[in-house]
Amino acid sequence: MKVKELQGLTVEELLQKEKTLRKDLAGLNYQQKMGRVEKPSQFHLLRRDIARILTLVNQKTKASREGAKK
Repeated sequence: MKVKELQGLTVEELLQKEKTLRKDLAGLNYQQKMGRVEKPSQFHLLRRDIARILTLVNQKTKASREGAKK
């Protein structure tokens, strides 16, 4: 997932996307415990996407708080 794709989304949409990615990650963890993960690299990619989303959410909320103070 590209950062430019995510920057156009609202905070609510980003949080919803994070929720679905966490659900996918939980599914992969379950598959790993069962011993049937087809693409182990997906763990890394999902964690990285979640981190990108959380970074953007923090930036957007910080910008809105600073804008409200002025």
